[in-house]
This record gives sequence, C-alpha cells and structure tokens, in this order.
Amino acid sequence: MTEAEKKLWEHLRNHRFRGLHFRRQYPVGNRYILDFYCAKLHLGIEIDGPIHESSEAKENDAFRTEALAAKNIRILRFTNDQVTKNLNMVLAKIATAIEFPLST
Repeated sequence: MTEAEKKLWEHLRNHRFRGLHFRRQYPVGNRYILDFYCAKLHLGIEIDGPIHESSEAKENDAFRTEALAAKNIRILRFTNDQVTKNLNMVLAKIATAIEFPLST
C-alpha cells in the first residue's frame, strides 16, 4: 500500500468508520481491483497517485468508473495528496456518500 492508502486504511479498517466493513484490494470480476470497497453500500474508494494525472490515465479511469457503475458500484476518487494533506475532507466526502447511497 502507498502511504496515503495506509493512512486512509487506518480509518476504514475493523469497522472504524461508521461501523461499516471495508475491504482493501477488493477484486471485481477478473478485470478490476478496488483500493477499498464496502459491499453493503456498493461503494469503492480509489486513491490515485501521480500516474493518474495524464489525459490517457484520466480517460482510462473514467471508463473504469463507468464500467463499475454498470455493476452498481459507485466510485469515489481521491489523490494521494488529498489523503495525506486533507484527510478530514476525504473522510467527510466518504461520510456524505454513506449518507446518500445510490438507489438500487
């Protein structure tokens, strides 16, 4: 795990965040692995490093997000910098996603 992933995992693991069970490195089919995933909410969390800044990577990420949405999985994306420099904002956005889950 990257340092940012470790930092966020400390808040998500062992039902520490709102009593929810998150898994890390969760496989979806044989094509995708999510950094973190809450099955109850169909919520995936991706922590993106500098490699995701190119226009090609952004296109790939958008395609991936759409493919996961087709499987009823909502994706939240954060950068390493957001997690390491503004963890409270990241946790607040996750909390908002939890309060307003997707309809199934």
